[in-house]
Parts: sequence; C-alpha cells; structure tokens
Amino acid sequence: MSIRGLKKKQPKTFKVRIITVDAEMEFSCEMKWKGKDLFDLVCRALGLRETWFFGLQYTMKGMCTWLKMDKKVLDQEIPKEDPISFHFLAKFYPEKVEEELLQEITQHLFFLQVKKQILDEEIYCSPEATVLLASYAVQAKYGDYDPNFHEPGFLAHDELLPKRVLRQYQLTAEMWEEKITAWYAEHRGIARDEAEMNYLKIAQDLEMYGVNYFPIAQNKNHTDLLLGVDAKGIHIYSINNRFSPNKSFEWSSIRNISCSEKELTIKPLDKKAEVFKFFSSQLKVNKLIFQLCIGNHDLFMRRRKVDSIEIQQMKAQAREEKARKKMENQRLAREKQLREEAERAKEELERRLFQLEDEARQANEALLRSQEAAELLAEKAQIAEEEAKLLAQNAAEAEQERQRLEITALKSKEEKRLMEQKMREAELIAVKLVKESDRRAKEAEHLKQDLHEAREAERKAKQKLSDITRLNYPHMAKYPQYSPGDSRDANFDKGSIKLDLKDIDLKRLSFEIERERLDYLEKSRKFEDRLKELKSEIHALKLEEKQAGLYS
Repeated sequence: MSIRGLKKKQPKTFKVRIITVDAEMEFSCEMKWKGKDLFDLVCRALGLRETWFFGLQYTMKGMCTWLKMDKKVLDQEIPKEDPISFHFLAKFYPEKVEEELLQEITQHLFFLQVKKQILDEEIYCSPEATVLLASYAVQAKYGDYDPNFHEPGFLAHDELLPKRVLRQYQLTAEMWEEKITAWYAEHRGIARDEAEMNYLKIAQDLEMYGVNYFPIAQNKNHTDLLLGVDAKGIHIYSINNRFSPNKSFEWSSIRNISCSEKELTIKPLDKKAEVFKFFSSQLKVNKLIFQLCIGNHDLFMRRRKVDSIEIQQMKAQAREEKARKKMENQRLAREKQLREEAERAKEELERRLFQLEDEARQANEALLRSQEAAELLAEKAQIAEEEAKLLAQNAAEAEQERQRLEITALKSKEEKRLMEQKMREAELIAVKLVKESDRRAKEAEHLKQDLHEAREAERKAKQKLSDITRLNYPHMAKYPQYSPGDSRDANFDKGSIKLDLKDIDLKRLSFEIERERLDYLEKSRKFEDRLKELKSEIHALKLEEKQAGLYS
C-alpha cells in the first residue's frame, strides 16, 4: 500500500480546547465524533469515573449551553473557532458530598468550582463562613501551618475572600490574613483531600449551593420570578430573593414535566394539586431547564435505588483508598512527628553544640585572660616584692624615727612636766604678786588717804593760825621787831617747824610709795614677759608632740 493511500484513509479531525477550573487541555477530535466521544476522552485524560456529575459547557450568543452527548459535536450550535473551546464543569450537584463523591479527582474538581462560585459571588456566603472556608482552602494548598515558614504576607497573592466581604468591612489585607491564619493554624494534621471535603461540607449547606437560576414568568407578559433547579427539586423565587423560595417541588412529589416551545409545565404527583405552568423568554432556555430537570431527577432516583455493580466497586475502592490514605496519613503523621522530634533533637544537639562551642570559646578566652592575669600578677608580685623591701626599709627607718620620737617624747614629757611645774610656780608667784600688789595698793591708798588728811589738817591749822594772828596782833605787820610776845611766836615757830617736818615726812613717804609702785610695775612687766616665753615654749612642745604622733 502506498503512502498516498495511507493519507487518504486518515480521518479528518478538528481541534478542541478543554478548560477545567485549574488547567487547559487540547485534543484532536474526529469529525464524526459525538459529544459523548469527546466527553469520554476528557474523562479518561482526567482519570475521572464519576462522569454523571459533569458536562461540557460552551457559550453561544451570550447564553451558556451544555454539549449534547447523543449528537455529533459539529452538528450542534457551537462557536465557529479554532480550536473550539469547552468548559469542563460540574453540571449536577450531589445531595451529600461526603457520601456521593467517591474519587479524589471528583472531589477536587467540585472544590475548585464551588470555591470559584463563592469568590465570584454566584453563591452567597456570610463573612464569618468565608473566613472559615478560606482557612480550609489555605490548608488544602499549603498543608500544615508553620510559623517559621508561613511568615506574614504569605497569602498576599491568594484570592480567598469575595470582593463583597472586602468592601463590607474596612479591614486591611494584613488584618484579613491574621483572621484566616488564626483558623488555619487550628487545622493542623488535616490532609488536602480532608480539607477540601470539609470545605464542601460547609458549602453544601449554603442556600444558593448547586442551584441554577432562570428568569421565568407566570404569564406571557411579565418576567417577575426566578426558577431554580438543584439536586432536591424545583424552586420558585422572587426576583430580589434567591435565598428563600416562595414555592418548592421536590423530585419525589413531581409526576411529570413537559416542555412545549416557551411553556414549561410541572405536574405534581398529587392529581388534585394545581398544575404549575410558567414561561421563559427563549425556547433554548426552556430546553436547558428541561435538560437540567431530567438529569437531576435521574440522579435523585438513582440515589434511592440499589447501587450498580460499578458504583459498588467504586465505593469499595473509595473505602479501601480512604483506609489506605488514612493509614498512609497516620504513617506520615508518625513519620512527621518522628521527624519533628528528630529535628527538635537535632536543634537541641545543635544548640548544645553551639553552647559547648561557646563555653569552649569562653574557656579559651578565660584561659588567655588567666594567662594574662598570671603574667600581670607575676609583674605585680615582683613590684610587690620590691615595694615590700622598700617598705621594710621604710619600716626600719620608721622604727628608728619612732624610737627617736619616743625619746623626744620622753624629753618633751619631762620638759612639759618641768614647764608645767614652772607654770605652776609662775602662777603661784603671780598670785603672790597679785596679793602683794593688792596689799601694796591698799597700803598706798591708806597712805594717800593719810596724806590727804594730813594736808587737810595742815591747811586747817594754817588757816586757824592765820585767823588767830590777825585777831590778837593786828600791829604785828607794822612792827616786826621782837616784843615780849616773842615767846608765843617762838611757840608758833616750833609749831611751824613741826608742821614743816611733818610735811617733809609726807613727801618722803610719797616718794617711797611711788618708787615701790614703779618697782612693782617693772617686776610685773618682767613677769609677763616670762609668762609669754613659757607659753611659747609650751606651744612648741605641743606641736612637737602632735608631729611625733603623726610620725608614729
């Protein structure tokens, strides 16, 4: 067969791009492939077996549509582009994620899609719940919290909270990170798949989880309601409230759902109940609602039937896988614990080694300091020895000086004793002189008084003699010759002589008194000079004693 023949037999292909929540893939598809062929190829590439939850979605004229499995890919109204883009997403949601999601890849894809819906605010979540969900997302991405590795700012590039929550509270990125990290630190020991499952278990309780909303009207003129389809049934909402439905139809209570052009009819199982009819804006919307209703109803009925062999095998494998992972996680936890203990022991040994090295370094430094101190002490000892010799010499000289001072002190004491004796004698002499001076002063006073009395008596006698002379001999002045009365005059002359003698004695006595007074003053002056000399000598002796005490 020629090469040209081989080329002719090769089927024609077209390219498609499959976009998952976290990756992109490209495939070459044959022109005759149906939607199921492409879907199975993607599931095999992903290793996905729980295919009934997923579908391939594309956007056409602003409307999201799911690729039909039973029709050729190129026969459907798909975008005319190369490659053709499809989004691989969850089309139907489980009622209980923990029981129905068996494979880890299924769980991971649901986790990524629900997380994106919460961040894009397609599913409303309270701020407190968003922080808790963010902490589980961080645990799934980064593993256990390690303060040494996960330093402040490590979440700066992660989108973890809806913008609505960030706008609602005026908190900085650091504050949000602190709140998330506080929860994240409590999830220590939780594996990635467990963290994702915990995330989904919290998310499945949110009012808008797994609900597909469509605008509808109860008549042909007004679009004033929302119809929601989820795993539990069909719900009717008001336009402004997507949380609490005005009316709900559980799958178990629905008998039939029919679709004709823009009208959709829901017939309850109770034939007496009112049939609910509503209208949509486009026929495609009605068909999409109808497809979702059929798919969710089939899954609802499937959950309530006995599991097929394939599901049983998958559940058994999932249980074995969980048990294996549990054992593996326990083993890893033990190994991690042992590794942490070994690291702590290593750190302790390194710390101890560092401590010992530090102690050795300190010991070496201490040894060097000791050697330096020993050398210094040797120098000081030599200096001290020289100083000791010098001190011994000084001590000998001091001892000689002390002996000399003792002798001097003894002499000083003897001189002091003699001086004190002289002082006492001088004081006695001074006392005697004072007494003698007082006695002489008193005698001089008596003599002065006697002299004064004698002079006064002389004056009175002279006065009296003068008076007598004038009375008895008035002519005596004219006749100075001798007369018979000369005998009286002779008597008077005798009295005068006596008075003159007495006056001479008084003068002599006064002269003697004055001479004795001068002698006394001269003696007193000499005695005072002697006392001054004695005081000077005593003062000099005291200074010598003080100096001798200082020398001692």
